[in-house]
Amino acid sequence: MASGDELDVLVIGGGVTGAGIALDAATRGLRVGIVEAQDWASGTSSRSSKLVHGGLRYLYQLDFKLVAESLRERGLLLTTTAPHLVKAQPFLWPLKTPVIERAYSAVGVGMYDALAQYAHRGSVPIQRHHTRKGSLKLAPALRPDALTGSIVYYDSRVDDARLVVTLVRSAVRYGALAASRTQVVTLTKDPSGRVNGADLRDLESEEQVHVAAKAVINATGVWTEKTQSLAGTSGGLKVLASKGIHIVIPKDRIESSVGIFLRTEKSVLFIIPWKRYWVIGTTDTAYHEDRRDPVADAADIDYLLEHANSVLADPLTRDDIVGTFAGLRPLLQPGTLDGDESKSTKVSREHTVTEAAPGLTVIAGGKLTSYRQMAEDAVDFTLGSARAEQSPSVTAKTPLEGADGYHALWGRRRALAAQTGLSVDHIEDLLDRYGSDIEILLDMIKDRSDLGEGLGGAPEYLRAEIAFGITHEGALHVEDLLARRTRLVYEHRDRGLAVVDEVAHLAAELLGWDDERTTSEIASYRARCEAEERAEGISDEAEAQRVRAGAEAMTPFLDVAPSVAG
Repeated sequence: MASGDELDVLVIGGGVTGAGIALDAATRGLRVGIVEAQDWASGTSSRSSKLVHGGLRYLYQLDFKLVAESLRERGLLLTTTAPHLVKAQPFLWPLKTPVIERAYSAVGVGMYDALAQYAHRGSVPIQRHHTRKGSLKLAPALRPDALTGSIVYYDSRVDDARLVVTLVRSAVRYGALAASRTQVVTLTKDPSGRVNGADLRDLESEEQVHVAAKAVINATGVWTEKTQSLAGTSGGLKVLASKGIHIVIPKDRIESSVGIFLRTEKSVLFIIPWKRYWVIGTTDTAYHEDRRDPVADAADIDYLLEHANSVLADPLTRDDIVGTFAGLRPLLQPGTLDGDESKSTKVSREHTVTEAAPGLTVIAGGKLTSYRQMAEDAVDFTLGSARAEQSPSVTAKTPLEGADGYHALWGRRRALAAQTGLSVDHIEDLLDRYGSDIEILLDMIKDRSDLGEGLGGAPEYLRAEIAFGITHEGALHVEDLLARRTRLVYEHRDRGLAVVDEVAHLAAELLGWDDERTTSEIASYRARCEAEERAEGISDEAEAQRVRAGAEAMTPFLDVAPSVAG
C-alpha cells in the first residue's frame, strides 16, 4: 500500500473483524485501506473452533438478544453470503438422566431453534430427540453407559482462515486497498490532536510510507492495547487473552455420523467432524505468555483427551493425535474502558466499539460468527449516526467471492469432473474452498496441466491451490500456504513436511525466489514444526512458549514503542 490520496478509513488488523470492516466500508463507497502485520488470519482467526454458532450456552444466561443476533448471522452465512464456506452441522448432545435433564435441555434447545427460525427461517433443521439406541446408531463411538438418550441440534462449521482471505478478496473487489506483512509503526496526528493516518513499514521490503486517513479503525484483537497505544492515548479498551487449543484426530478413530457436544465443568467441548478428520476442542484458560504463536502444551492436550474419553467407548490416546493448534480469544476486561468511560461507546455482551482518541476507533471482543455485525457497528460508529444513516451497511445482502453460482456448480460437480479429468472428490473440495472461483483454478489447470496434479505428500490438495494462494490470495511465504491457504500444518501427522519442498519450489517459481531464499523458507517452516512438536510434550506453559519462540519467524514483528508524530 503506497502513500497517495487520503483514505476515508484505514483498518489495522487482518483477522475476521478487520477484513469484515474493510468489506463493509468498501461496499458503502468509502475509500478503504487494510493492513496486517503478518499474513491474513495469522492470529486468532485461523485458530478458532471453526464454528459458526448461535452460542447455545448464552441461552442459559438468558441473553436472548445476543443469541438471536448470532443465529441471524449464521443464517446469512449459510444461505446468502458464504454458502460455499459455511456448512450446517448436526451435533449430538448426550443426556445422562432420562427426565429432568432431557426436559431442561429440550427447553433450551427448543428456544435456540425458535430464535433461529425467527432470526433466519429454514437455514438449519430443528432439534430431534433420540433414545439411547437411536443415539448409538448415530454415534456408535459413544459408551452406552455415558448416556440415556440424546438431542441432536444444528449449528455450522467453517474454514476460518479461508473465510478471512475471502473477505479480504471481496473487499478488494469493491475497491479496498490491502497489504499484508505491513506493520503500523506510528499513528500520526494533525495539529488539533486528531489521528490522521499512519506510518507503515513493509516487513518484506523494509520500505516505509505514510498513509493519510480521515479515520483509523483498530481491529487487532489481543494486540488492541498495543496498537491503540501508538496514538499516545490512555483511552481505549483493555483486552485479556484466553487460550483455546484443539486436537485433530483421524476420521476413522471416531465412528459417528454427527458431531458431539459436551458440557464440561468449565465450559463446553465440541467433537467436530470434517471430511478427513475430527477437531476436538476447546480449552479456555487465562494466558500471559507471548501472544504471537500460542501452542498446545501437554496439560492442554491431556485435558481434551480426558473429557473426550469420558464419553467414548474406545478411548483416544496421544498416539491418535494428528495435529494440534492453539489460538487466543480477545476478552474485554470488566470495566473495559481505559480512561474516560463517559465517551460515546457501543457495547454488546460480546464486543465493544469506542473512540480511543479523536479519529481512532477501537473494536474488540466478539466472535467469528458475528464478524459482519461487528464490522457494521464499527463503521457506523466511525461515520457517526447521520452519515451511517445516509450510507447504511449492505453486507447482509452482499455475497462473498465465490458465493454466486456455487449451488449451480455443485449440482454440476460430476459433469465438471468428467470434463476436467479431476475426481469428483477433488471437484467437491474445490467448490467448498473456492465456490464459483473454481472456474479460475480450472482455467489455470487448462493453461498448465501440472497444476492439476495432487501434491506429492498430500494428494487431496492440487498444485493449482498453491498457485492460486499466491496469485489470487496474497500468500508470500511457505508458512502462509501450509498453515492458512491449506491446513496441512495440522491435518497431517508430519505437519505438511512431506510437501514442503514441492510447495516451496512452486512458490519460488511464482514469487521469483532464488535458491537461498527457497532454502530459507523450507528451513523456517521446519523449525516451526519442530518447535511445536517439542512444545506439545511440555506441561509448563511458559516453557512450552519459550520453545516455540525459539523458531524465528520469516518476518518478525518490529519492536515499536508507543509514540506520536505530528
